[in-house]
Amino acid sequence: MAGKAGYTEQESTLELTGVTQLPENTNCLACTEDGRFLGLGHSQGLSVWCASSFTRVAEWLQPRLEVTFIQMTRMAEMTYLLGTVDDMGVSRVFGLHSGVIHLLSAINIMEGVNKRSIVVTFDLHEGGRYGAASLSCNGAVWLEVYQFPVEAWLRELEVAPSQKKEKYASEGSDVKWSPVTLMIKIFPPTVPAGKTSDFLTSCLALDIIRSSRHQETQESPSSCTQHFLLPCDQSTGGSRAGPAGLPVAVAVWWSGSHNLLQYSQQKAPNDGRDVTPLPEMLWPNAKEILCSAVSRCTCYIALGLEDALVCIWNRQSGAPLSIVLAPEGSSPLSRVQFVDSWPVSAQDCQIAPTKPVGVLVSSKNGAIYTVTTGQGMQSCTMQLIERPKDSRDLPTVTMTLPFLQAVSLVVQRSGKMFLKDVLDRSTVCYLTPPSSYRIASPYNPVYALNAKQRALFIRDPPRQQTTLCHGSLEEICNLYLEQRAHSADERNKALVQTWGKLQESAAGMQQTPQSRKHLKNYNI
Repeated sequence: MAGKAGYTEQESTLELTGVTQLPENTNCLACTEDGRFLGLGHSQGLSVWCASSFTRVAEWLQPRLEVTFIQMTRMAEMTYLLGTVDDMGVSRVFGLHSGVIHLLSAINIMEGVNKRSIVVTFDLHEGGRYGAASLSCNGAVWLEVYQFPVEAWLRELEVAPSQKKEKYASEGSDVKWSPVTLMIKIFPPTVPAGKTSDFLTSCLALDIIRSSRHQETQESPSSCTQHFLLPCDQSTGGSRAGPAGLPVAVAVWWSGSHNLLQYSQQKAPNDGRDVTPLPEMLWPNAKEILCSAVSRCTCYIALGLEDALVCIWNRQSGAPLSIVLAPEGSSPLSRVQFVDSWPVSAQDCQIAPTKPVGVLVSSKNGAIYTVTTGQGMQSCTMQLIERPKDSRDLPTVTMTLPFLQAVSLVVQRSGKMFLKDVLDRSTVCYLTPPSSYRIASPYNPVYALNAKQRALFIRDPPRQQTTLCHGSLEEICNLYLEQRAHSADERNKALVQTWGKLQESAAGMQQTPQSRKHLKNYNI
């Protein structure tokens, strides 16, 4: 089930205003920028729903498919692009047009049973012209940035068959869609042989040593985080200026790294080699990067660093706007996020005549802080939420609301949801589901925010199904083990089907070299 809550600032308690039945095992939600549609990822595929009426508009289903991530953006007036990742690490790009979902491209194509790449993260830039995916294969990790042929896809969608087909869709298609262009392929940084030592190569060399030491102490492989960067007035950080609203560069940092790297978003030479271009800019930091965020205009980059440091870089000046220490110095930072149009109290900060920059900082122990800074003003740090004494009060979601000034949404492990005023630190109101329902998996809630409709969509099951989900850690573990036991037969069946599919793929790869050459043209 899913509930919808609308916001007003006058109520102390706000109940969800609508409940509807969702597809089985809905794992993820996404809302379009215009607020018209919701994208749902679930068992057997994905579906698109009308955000105002809660009715299903279209669906794309395939047996044994489990979509775990979904993103949705508008390409044209009534045409939308969807990006997904499934539980097997396959990423796909779809187009919604005239009430039909079309599979336009699969990002990672299987080149062989032993060379299958797994998509770890996927990101669509607003408008659908660019996308980025971090991938892994046999211990190697890298980032790929793509350019999508939006104009060509719009023309092809206009003439594509629009009638509803059989229940389950196939990976193939009668329509030959225009291919995706790989712009750049970025591997973890290395120092080119024979390169003259300068500031860039010295920082890279030192960071490589630090990162290798970090990986020796970590069980998980290296990972990367990326952000698209728009032109930024006087300086684009070395990137050429592009059309308004389109990114000109991508910022990247790798786990264990102290450096934020900026790469120009230009098409790589098609010479068949996997050569990572040198970054055009490097933003050095004294401590290891743990989390990051960019402002909506992308002129500011906030980095949460080791030892509870927060560094906010100004891309126009190429220098830090502010470096502050969070009060809870012993707890690692877990998330930073910018706040747009955040008013500041003159009693708490010494304001200079400039537009302030607000950042919300979350730490792993549950404490949340606000950082306010700006050019020519003294930085100010306030504690918004204290470290919870009860683990059930740990926040699992903290997000700013673009349509309510200085208000943040908080969801706790206990299932409590409330709006918090970031200036006076008061609770504006509580959000509650109907009495017969509770928030599903509040420790990892499935939700989407609709800024246009000023609404929150969040998954909730009937109360009798969640008797223990908000209890102690022991109760949660017992409930999890019980659910695993009940689903054993279903999971074993899925395992047999998966092995069957792998055996079919392996048998296909044993064909003649000529046949193997043709197999490369098909998506998983």
